[in-house]
Amino acid sequence: MPLKANGADERSQTEKAFLVGLEVRSKRGKGSVPAHAAAARDAAAMGAESPTPARKDAPVKSRPVIPEFDADESLAELRALAESAGAQVSGEMLQRRDRPDPATLIGAGKLEEIAGAAASVNADVLLFDHDLSPSQQRNIEKIVGRRVIDRTQLILDIFARHARTREGQLQVELAQLKYMMPRLAGHGVEMSQLGGGIGTRGPGETQLETDRRKIARRVRHLEQQLENVRRVRAQQRQRRESAPLATVALVGYTNAGKSTLFNALTQAGVLSSPKMFATLDPTIRGIDLPSKRKVLLSDTVGFIRNLPHTLVSAFRATLEEVQRASLILHVSDASSRLSAEQDAQVEIVLKELEAEKRTRLRVMNKVDLLDDEVAQSLLAEGSRPGSRTVYVSAIEGAGLDTLRERIDQMIEEDRVSRVHLRVPQKEGKTLAMLEARARIYSRKYQDGAVEFEADAPESLVRRVKQFVVNH
Repeated sequence: MPLKANGADERSQTEKAFLVGLEVRSKRGKGSVPAHAAAARDAAAMGAESPTPARKDAPVKSRPVIPEFDADESLAELRALAESAGAQVSGEMLQRRDRPDPATLIGAGKLEEIAGAAASVNADVLLFDHDLSPSQQRNIEKIVGRRVIDRTQLILDIFARHARTREGQLQVELAQLKYMMPRLAGHGVEMSQLGGGIGTRGPGETQLETDRRKIARRVRHLEQQLENVRRVRAQQRQRRESAPLATVALVGYTNAGKSTLFNALTQAGVLSSPKMFATLDPTIRGIDLPSKRKVLLSDTVGFIRNLPHTLVSAFRATLEEVQRASLILHVSDASSRLSAEQDAQVEIVLKELEAEKRTRLRVMNKVDLLDDEVAQSLLAEGSRPGSRTVYVSAIEGAGLDTLRERIDQMIEEDRVSRVHLRVPQKEGKTLAMLEARARIYSRKYQDGAVEFEADAPESLVRRVKQFVVNH
């Protein structure tokens, strides 16, 4: 479902999209209840039980107050998704109901109104901020006479546009086929059953069954290829784990600035874009910590509210880096009013990946978008010893030294300890290794030897143990 054709004249071929949102009013009269809000609150409460120290003025055993996506904010997110897919938003409409309509989601009367509004702006496609059942999608298309795409299909399209590596393309195709399977019936004559009248009956399976069998065969082929990818990744990970190198994984809501932070820490130059899901293909780079240990930093795909389960399953091979990481950096947008709700959605995905109990450090990014006085106060707060939340501006470089120090403190692999060494000056190779891999605090030359007071990782201490005076 490409929303913009490739070519020289892309502007003229950009599709016009009409957005449709649904707000389900609470039966208790307390306003709207967005989808998955309860799940988000539960996940946030679970995440609040992490080792993050509580503020002194925080109420004891109180559940965190999570601002929810209201219908307008949810529609704004759909607008950003549509623009990331290359569409031009030409109109939008929000329907409020006590409950979704089982046949058309928003009701036949409102749908007629939307059909007229979409026709008046020459919209090519209707984008629904909701998942549609196959029957709902067919019913809506009959009434509006235009293509209808739900939220999941839109996200799948964005993933398909941004996948660059063969692995990413395989993962997206697998997710698209699993989404398509229950929606085959009714999509044109070519997918309908054979005729049932006189002279139209024929032997063999129906066209629908043929299509399903072909898709099932393709799904099995893709799953086998991705299993091969998973096996190669496991071998690469095993080789990495044979050396004392810890892996640090970046996770967070889409567009929280993960790739910008990744570039700031590694100078990798990966694509960073304000568009949603600009990063799909995982990138791993080494970074040097203040202790001179090296760790591997992994950039991952961003999460989003109601992330399609088929995508989580298809990208499991990629997201294994999160499952096996020594430390997870949970990146949040400090400038967003909905950062707490976005964090709760990330908790849901981490729970699905069974990674919610991994050691975690909260990184509040984009403090440069806040008031200067507030930003400076937060940067100072994040630099306090023992804080499990660090405030940074990846684009301006503020707070990155504090972040490196905090990562260094939290990484358990190849622990750093204080050592006193006495190395003969003729041992040039050993002296160079200490300069490169140890944090030296004092150096004294005496009787043809060099005495060091240094912080060194255990792997280095083992290699120079004959020169250790005191450990």
